[in-house]
Amino acid sequence: MIPILLSGGSGSRLWPLSRATYPKQFLAMNSEFSMFQETLRRLNGLDHQAPIVICNADHRFLAAEKLRELEITAQNIILEPMGRNTAPAIAIAALEALKQGGDPVLLVLPADHTIQDAPAFHVAIRKAEKLALEGALVTFGVVPKSPHTGYGYIKRGTTEKNGGYDVVQFVEKPDLATAETFLSSGDYLWNGGMFMFRASRYLAELEKYNPDVVTHCTAALEQAEADFDFTRLNSDAFAKCPGISIDYAVMEQTTEARVVPLDAGWSDIGSWSSLWDVCDKDDNGNTLTGDIITDNTRNSYIFAEHKLVTTIGIDELIVVDTKDALLVAHKDKSEDVKNILEELKKRARTEAVIHREVYRPWGKYDSIGFGDRDQVKRITVNPGAKLSKQMHHHRAEHWIVVKGSARVTNGEKTFMVHENESTYIPIGTVHALENPGVIPLEMIEVQSGSYLGEDDIVRFEDRYGRA
Repeated sequence: MIPILLSGGSGSRLWPLSRATYPKQFLAMNSEFSMFQETLRRLNGLDHQAPIVICNADHRFLAAEKLRELEITAQNIILEPMGRNTAPAIAIAALEALKQGGDPVLLVLPADHTIQDAPAFHVAIRKAEKLALEGALVTFGVVPKSPHTGYGYIKRGTTEKNGGYDVVQFVEKPDLATAETFLSSGDYLWNGGMFMFRASRYLAELEKYNPDVVTHCTAALEQAEADFDFTRLNSDAFAKCPGISIDYAVMEQTTEARVVPLDAGWSDIGSWSSLWDVCDKDDNGNTLTGDIITDNTRNSYIFAEHKLVTTIGIDELIVVDTKDALLVAHKDKSEDVKNILEELKKRARTEAVIHREVYRPWGKYDSIGFGDRDQVKRITVNPGAKLSKQMHHHRAEHWIVVKGSARVTNGEKTFMVHENESTYIPIGTVHALENPGVIPLEMIEVQSGSYLGEDDIVRFEDRYGRA
């Protein structure tokens, strides 16, 4: 069995914490580990091979770092140049798995879901594996706890066969009255977006119903390029692939679909209210993360990233405070965060895409001050890491080391800068920064010039393969 982690989601409904450059699957939302990591950790105790990860090219270093923290080596981290939905992503994984020899069973898991009862999850997986080995295409149907209108549903057959049921029908997200009927009937399960099947069986059914997906995915993988620990799909070939979900492409058409009920505390954490549902709460029904003082506050989710947050006399609210944005919403309206995000995009606000604190493969930087012609950043460089050899046309930089030591290339000279020392990089000067030490390098960078955008970078050398 090979776990396939689908990590292409953006988690937009969890803004402002989840953003395009650092989406929810890489955040620690309700444990000390990210949801990406928890997806892998809950497989402990099962017999499986190393995972295959399918992710957005922009998230490659995040995925690699989360794997490294767990001391897990993936079979491959495959980079999608653009999103094409789940059917192509799973086809790429199946084609890659078959390259290793044999015909493995694939366990397809979104990387941004939570499951609270891992043993119950394992029981369902073992049932599904038996069905998959017999040639079935298995989906996991979550036993519903409420008449939820935000999920699709699966109508199952009435007779259990080897731990699973025939799939009678896939149903789109219903209205409340219909969802209540589904719940009372006992024949409907939430569509959790998790699957299990042999790699060859999935590709055969996909070829039958949507052959273009197989054709273009095969070309994209055959023409892929190795990039350090990653595989970059060919962009031109993958762009031709239809954007289609596995449900539409295969599961709703095949006669071999089976569903295994899953009752394991599943949630897709699709909104702030659903996160509140699965988090631990205090005696007043509050989930509090950060430096928070409350008075007469109940049934609320409050997150404070950067400063003290206080509340008085509130009930059923979502309060999320990050370094550069504050969200206040009623729990019943938390799905409407997407409306705020769309407005931010219309206004070309950077808060829609990027955090004030930005992670890079070499470390991170936090933009702590802005002026018309100046910007101040707090930069952290990981031990042994090096920024690209680069040059700026429009800005000069002043570097002040506050912790550790930096090896600096400034024009023709390379020298060390230690704690409480500084250096100046003139406009147009080729320069580089490296941390040769064993502790993180922390420094303050003061930029000054007529243009301070991140695109004013001309790279000459970069160990991370960035243009």
